[in-house]
Amino acid sequence: MENFILILLCIVLGYAIQKFHIFSDDAAITLNQFVIYFSLPAMILLQIPKLTFSVELIIPIVIAWTVMALTALITFYVSRWFAFTKEVTGALMLVTVLTNSSFMGIPLISAYMGQKVLPYVLVYDQLGTFFALSIYGTFIVSYYSHKSEMSAKMIVVKVFTFPPFIALIIALCLMGVEFNDNITKVLSHMASTIIPVGLVAVGLQLKLRLTRDELKPFSTSLVIKLLLAPLIAIMAAKLFGWDNEAAQVAILEAGMAPMVTAGAMASMTGLAPKLSSAIVGYGILFSFLTTSLLYGFIA
Repeated sequence: MENFILILLCIVLGYAIQKFHIFSDDAAITLNQFVIYFSLPAMILLQIPKLTFSVELIIPIVIAWTVMALTALITFYVSRWFAFTKEVTGALMLVTVLTNSSFMGIPLISAYMGQKVLPYVLVYDQLGTFFALSIYGTFIVSYYSHKSEMSAKMIVVKVFTFPPFIALIIALCLMGVEFNDNITKVLSHMASTIIPVGLVAVGLQLKLRLTRDELKPFSTSLVIKLLLAPLIAIMAAKLFGWDNEAAQVAILEAGMAPMVTAGAMASMTGLAPKLSSAIVGYGILFSFLTTSLLYGFIA
């Protein structure tokens, strides 16, 4: 219960800071950068070496890419069916497909299943969501927005210079290695900042305003993201006969709220900024209920 209280408190605190203009306007960016450059790499270095190579390590990756591929196709064709504008379609292709696998996934799944499953969360995040953000996300932005051009070389450079990815490569090379107690304690303290710092940043970026014209794409996005995506993950796990903690983590990750970074990317490139922010904001709030129901179903 204290984990859920902490999660809600941090988000509400961030939202209050935003509303009362207590921090500067770029505070969310600064906090996100702290998490990306320090907190998340520390957690990756702390947790990934605990893994051993097995089929279970592949499960979150397979389910992550299966869910993202199918939800991308569904989102694209539903957007064409509803005749959404190119701007709205591009926004939905980002926020509906990319999941909040770290900032929301880490604290929520820790609350549901304990810290023992965090290595699977990190594998889903780094080898699933992050790769998709770097490659698929930049392609969507380049295709749907006239404000951004991204070459294959730039994508490769972005992937291989991303601090959590560098940490992941190092951590994979250290699998099975036991760290000195002092190193472990330092990494643990640094990693523990993910939840308070990351979720205050989420609260700082929450946008809850919505116009009538945005209701159809808004509801379409959240139905696909919060209901259909985890259903696809469940079916994928059933198809392969996976019934273990790795599969449960992947299913919960598939049902997380839309990625905050994807919403920020859509906003910065002019892809329906208000709609993107509303989908992310309400998605975070609704996901507390939907992931609770989802965990009750798969546990």
